[in-house]
Amino acid sequence: MKDKYKALWLSHSSIGDFLRCPRSYYLKNMYRNPETNKKIQIMTMPLFLGSIVHETLEKLSPLRPDRRFENPLLDDFEELWRDGIESLDGLDDKEDEYRQRGQQMIQNVIDNPGPLLKRAGRIKQDLPQYWLSEEENMILCGKVDWMEYLPETDAFHVIDFKTGKHEEKANSLQLPIYYLLITNCQKRKVEKMSYWYLGQEEGLKAQLLPDLDEAHQKIISIAQKIKAARLENKLSCPWGGCPACKPFEAVLRGEMKFAGLGRFNSEIYIQK
Repeated sequence: MKDKYKALWLSHSSIGDFLRCPRSYYLKNMYRNPETNKKIQIMTMPLFLGSIVHETLEKLSPLRPDRRFENPLLDDFEELWRDGIESLDGLDDKEDEYRQRGQQMIQNVIDNPGPLLKRAGRIKQDLPQYWLSEEENMILCGKVDWMEYLPETDAFHVIDFKTGKHEEKANSLQLPIYYLLITNCQKRKVEKMSYWYLGQEEGLKAQLLPDLDEAHQKIISIAQKIKAARLENKLSCPWGGCPACKPFEAVLRGEMKFAGLGRFNSEIYIQK
């Protein structure tokens, strides 16, 4: 039965958590500290770098294309980096190395802004979402990094920013999930999809469009497995402990350093 407050909410992140390790999915998406009733979150320098770079670029989309680079983008990055480091006690391991990597990514965008100089599309919802299955009470949600508007065809070019060193695997579910979200959350079609590897000078790489029906069936199938695992309480680690769940287990044992509260009031712990 359709009930937004009791629905199973799914995203690229939560689906990835489950596929990596059901125990990791539970600890990251369901568990709350019994003393504070807050969720727990693990922070590493690569994750911190990614969040600051994304936040820097996210500020550009509401601006008119001709005004996006009026203010020095590197200054915005430096301010967000400084505020982030100051708000998290203990996140200083290899800070200079990662900060320099972030500066280079932003400089690459400044040197090759490409679609950032063109009109951007936006979805009206703060958190894009739609009913993946009303019958099974499942909602798919998520935020897309950038949508370039293509006036010639009245369509969108969907772009996902990448801050890691490795390219996305061919079987990644990220673009299929974004394709489903954007198709179902607004009326215009998706004509192009690309990854933008920000660590590369010209890192914008076009991808094949997913098949919409195939993407839907694939995500529904995984969602049903997640729903069954939750109902049957089968959310243990298949390996008895793996890189995905071990850091969260360390938090539960009191072995991880508490660093502060995150944007959504979750408890952040530092993984060195």
